[in-house]
Amino acid sequence: MQGALVRRTRACTMVRGWVSCALCVLMLCTSVCASPISRGLPAESVIRKSRTEQAYATLLYGDEFLLGVRVLGKSLRDTGVTKDMVALVSDGVSDGGIRLLEADGWIVERIELLANPNSKRPTRFWGVYTKLKIFNMTDYRRVVYLDADTIVTRSIEDLFECQGFCANLKHSERLNSGVMVVEPSSRLFEDMISKVQTTYSYTGGDQGFLNSYYVGFADAELFNPDLSPEIRKALPKKMERLSTLYNADVGLFALANKWMVDASELRVIHYTLGPLKPWDWYTAWLLEPVKMWQDIRVTLEENLPGTGQGRDPHTSLITWSLFLIPFLVLCYIKRTFLVQIQKDLFGLLCSGSVFCTYARQLWYKYKPGATLPSYSALAAAIPNGCKHQGCPKDSNVSCRVPKHLGISAISVCFFSLFFSLGLAAFLVPRQVMPWTGLLLTYEWTFFTFFMLFWKYLDHVYSLGRNSATKSLTVAEEIMYSADKLHSKNSVSWDTETCLYGIVTAFVALLIPALPHIVGTTAIFGRAGLMVSGGFLLAIVATYSAEHLATHWFLKGHDDCSH
Repeated sequence: MQGALVRRTRACTMVRGWVSCALCVLMLCTSVCASPISRGLPAESVIRKSRTEQAYATLLYGDEFLLGVRVLGKSLRDTGVTKDMVALVSDGVSDGGIRLLEADGWIVERIELLANPNSKRPTRFWGVYTKLKIFNMTDYRRVVYLDADTIVTRSIEDLFECQGFCANLKHSERLNSGVMVVEPSSRLFEDMISKVQTTYSYTGGDQGFLNSYYVGFADAELFNPDLSPEIRKALPKKMERLSTLYNADVGLFALANKWMVDASELRVIHYTLGPLKPWDWYTAWLLEPVKMWQDIRVTLEENLPGTGQGRDPHTSLITWSLFLIPFLVLCYIKRTFLVQIQKDLFGLLCSGSVFCTYARQLWYKYKPGATLPSYSALAAAIPNGCKHQGCPKDSNVSCRVPKHLGISAISVCFFSLFFSLGLAAFLVPRQVMPWTGLLLTYEWTFFTFFMLFWKYLDHVYSLGRNSATKSLTVAEEIMYSADKLHSKNSVSWDTETCLYGIVTAFVALLIPALPHIVGTTAIFGRAGLMVSGGFLLAIVATYSAEHLATHWFLKGHDDCSH
């Protein structure tokens, strides 16, 4: 009676726990759905109703670059801008994104995309000709255009003194359209549109078109912000070149590991390194200048609920779910298993012999003059009459390790590793904070790898038990079959498995820390150190997978024979 009562109490406790988790998730979903960014209710706006004669402008095709525009706006506001900030947005931008931009102080203007006439172009250039519409912003006398992947580090109000068309030269004599100063004109815009179909573009996009449209731009004079207004009026110009201070290329920084100008004088930083954008969490671990972008991001105000520091309520819900799911799954699958892991980990840490034991094994395995292990030799080294600890010398049970066990263990190990990394890269949102992205990636990689390789070791353990039954007598086989009904035929945690797991996890955690330990800031240096760490991880994983497979095969054999 008491046993039934205890079981009923445990069942009720488990049900209450799962109901509590479900209610928490439901409350999170409700809060997300109720936030102004995700519903159709009007949000408070801080837009200035009156327009200025000059403006800063940017272009947004979809929500992917929304965070970039927010950080750009914050960097502009931090310099004390007095001009309008205008965001030209296409139909790809959600209503929630538009409300968020308005709350941040942007004047949002909807525009239609201009088709790219070039058949040979990168896929990501499908709508870049829409940038030409800044030349049609005739509500303003002068416009400073900034790409969404730029930040402003010092005031650039002096750019409004630049005459005619102004841009910065990149790649020798090619202008870059990421930072431009234009004088909008309907006639100029119509002339550009009329020549879009016939003008060559070396990039297949707007930048190549502008290089062909503004002939002789490479010979234009350099913009000098210190000239007086009288001299500018006396010497009008149609084009002026901007110095690197107004468009510092992160791609060039990556090549030289330094800015080409005085870093303290930089005005605009442009993150031009292909698909590596500063809002992708992993770029912070590769590019040193991304830290400046992240420093501005964390100061973003919470103008709408849940949007402070560049967060998004929907992404936050996904992040918390990804963080909790592995723990809930592990707790549900094996609570007693986790208790055993805790005991073994505590014992290993208290003994202080984890890395010493592992290092000693590696030394004797790969000491000078020794050859790399042969899997066939490993299998043949355990003939009839098992030498494994726990097997008596007079045992009649064969304990021969299969020749293919080492190869299969390493293959499964690397398959599990790459699959786990791929799954983590697919699941983790790209625009989370760098530390959040790194921790979630490690959590899901470890969790998925553990589940897959643990299942493989369970299979190897069963093979070991089955190999022992082949040499049993009829009476022993009957006793074994009866005992099998009352025993759990699966892998359980032990100290040796814990040892290999800790060392492998330590090497994996060491990989992103290597550049910071060494102190290198160059992207190629950081990438090289991480690749070297990957090779070290491959060696440790190979060694661990081989020995764990052998260990659990023999353990299954021992459990059966005894």
